[in-house]
Amino acid sequence: MYVAVKGGEKAIANAHALLAKEGRGDERIPRIEHGAVGGQLAVLVARVMNEGSLYDPELAARAIVQAQGDVLEAVTLVRSYRTTLHRFGYTLPVDTAQLPPQRRVSATFKDLPGGQQLGATFDYTHRLFADRGSEGPAAAATNDDEAMPRVADLLGTEALMEPERPEGFDDPEPADLTREPTIFPMSRAERLQALARGDEGFLLGLAYSTQRGFGRTHPFAGEIRVGEVEVEFDAPELGFAVPLGRVEVTECQMINQFTGNAETPAQFTRGYGLVFGRAERKAMSMSLVDRALRADEFGERIVAPAQDEEFVIQHSDNVQATGFVEHLKLPHYVDFQAELGLVRKLNAERQEKA
Repeated sequence: MYVAVKGGEKAIANAHALLAKEGRGDERIPRIEHGAVGGQLAVLVARVMNEGSLYDPELAARAIVQAQGDVLEAVTLVRSYRTTLHRFGYTLPVDTAQLPPQRRVSATFKDLPGGQQLGATFDYTHRLFADRGSEGPAAAATNDDEAMPRVADLLGTEALMEPERPEGFDDPEPADLTREPTIFPMSRAERLQALARGDEGFLLGLAYSTQRGFGRTHPFAGEIRVGEVEVEFDAPELGFAVPLGRVEVTECQMINQFTGNAETPAQFTRGYGLVFGRAERKAMSMSLVDRALRADEFGERIVAPAQDEEFVIQHSDNVQATGFVEHLKLPHYVDFQAELGLVRKLNAERQEKA
């Protein structure tokens, strides 16, 4: 820590008071309540939950209000709170194959079993400001009982898609990145943990780079689903799993270019993304980067940033990035004076020689 400048404590207190005043805005306008944020800014809330590594829509909404809309500050608040929570154990893996989607689209098959389900999306809206008070017609939710198998599973029945678990695959218990140090190389499960809590903008940029040739991916959106899945906790003292409730998630299965040789049949490869809430852009970006980071598995040359595991994982965490960038605002008086003195000395020596 840096030694406080004389009078710094009072100045900081005044800065906090000014922040609260400016954040309140016009007092003639009602204060924004976190309930309104949670209900009307669900996409923003989902981002804070993902990058904060905690599924709690109400808490994420409170963080957004307290942070005055600063997403990274809200994520930091959520993560800080998360470290105070007691950990009782781990839930069972969720079964996304049984996810009843509120939205389900595929760019690979027009007439897939169960059909396309548009749900709530910006994909077909005109990018124009809507009239105030214009809500538009309410969309009726479908409640069909028709099975909706995953596209990757459909391809898997014909052996056209690499299996989720190759034959003889040893599936070790993944490390918990929030409790254990990061060690490279990482398992795919550990990488997916890091990508799920990574900065959406950073992952979007990397995903875009892979599509432009910097990462060997030629993707098709196999399937994107948004819906609620049940979370269960295995209680050893009871001997059976206890349902804890349902959480909203977005899942993306990205189908990538195929591989094969004389001994192995040609099969599509896959990238995977699973995130909290309605966060399609994040899930798609995650799945593209996941596939790029699997270069070693397929014997591909690592030539792009999105394929470099250490580069991606070490720089995708926005809380670490924010801290390291914003620490530059702290006093560096002594360091700068030392370098300033060195530069003056070098220039003085140069002038003497001249």
